[in-house]
Amino acid sequence: MELHQEIKTLAAQLGAILTDKCLWITSAESCTGGGVSYALTDTPGSSAYIDRAFVTYSNQAKQDLLNVSKSTLAKYGAVSEQTVREMALGAIKATNANISIAVSGIAGPGGATDSKPVGLVYFGIQINDKTLTFKQVFVGDRAQVRLQAIVFALKSVIDEIK
Repeated sequence: MELHQEIKTLAAQLGAILTDKCLWITSAESCTGGGVSYALTDTPGSSAYIDRAFVTYSNQAKQDLLNVSKSTLAKYGAVSEQTVREMALGAIKATNANISIAVSGIAGPGGATDSKPVGLVYFGIQINDKTLTFKQVFVGDRAQVRLQAIVFALKSVIDEIK
């Protein structure tokens, strides 16, 4: 399935689950630039399960809006398990959502290091008091990495709340 269509299908599926379970979701996004929240709100009726979301592209935005620790960013970097964990928790605390999905990665073409290649993306999911993190390395250009990250984020939340 083409990625754009897969995103649309997954977002509608997630929306139906959220509506059925009376759950609210929020996102805290960096490399996807709001793509997860765009996908969720592209589904009619999405106001029943999403109220607000965060695009925190800079470290300062992560600190200001999501309460990500300056020391976490300094020690581990924006693209890290520790940072997405704090992003996911911060998004939950800043909203009335039951679930948050945080995404931070290196979409490219620049920004990579030996230990953090282009395509590296970390995900954090906060469901009430439970935090899960995932690490993926996607292949492709900037747009492909971002689309694959959105697909993975949506699938991961669906898998966790089914």
